Amino acid sequence: MSAIEMQTHLQQLEAERAHALMAGLGGSAAYMADLVEEIEVTRHAYVASAVTEIAVFRAELSGVLKG
Repeated sequence: MSAIEMQTHLQQLEAERAHALMAGLGGSAAYMADLVEEIEVTRHAYVASAVTEIAVFRAELSGVLKG
């Protein structure tokens, strides 16, 4: 999954959390905890993917670093 796809998924999860809170599901500890955990895991994966993509693009532009 690309960084863009992960960012989109993260935004969807954040929207789901907002809708759940507006629908009164904030009191459902299990559901909210699961959602928060999925958001955290997805956020970490998104950052890792973005950093990796940046490193790959830099390597493609500049070549191998020497020194």
